[in-house]
Amino acid sequence: MRRDNFTVDIDSKPDDDGTPTISIDYDGPSGALRERLTTTTDGTLDADEVDVAFRRQAAADSGVLSLTNRLTGEFVLEVAAAVDEMQALVTAAERRDDDGEYEVRLTDSEGKSLVYEKRTLLVYDHDGSLLRQQSLIPGGVEL
Repeated sequence: MRRDNFTVDIDSKPDDDGTPTISIDYDGPSGALRERLTTTTDGTLDADEVDVAFRRQAAADSGVLSLTNRLTGEFVLEVAAAVDEMQALVTAAERRDDDGEYEVRLTDSEGKSLVYEKRTLLVYDHDGSLLRQQSLIPGGVEL
């Protein structure tokens, strides 16, 4: 699956004290996204089996948002996203009852959606170094 099969919309200011949300739409071949989200037992990956990370690009206002299968390390998807939008999402999630919660909403080419409630979002610089102050890392988690 190519990055250009995905579009991202980041809502860091949801109405009525809602949850900040990363919405990712997929318009590629039917079933391809669902296949990447399927476990070895033909179930769908749960929220605790998917990791979310953002890697900034050097000298750019954008970066790459990625979802990976925590069990295998395989990429589920990658999509270009704006640095300022990602930082606004992190800030909004941190302010939300101090729990750092946000949602990732995936919608496939058939219009079927899957929502993951997440609390961790790791942000890296262009060299791959973790930017702790710009990431969402729940208390008690050691990296």
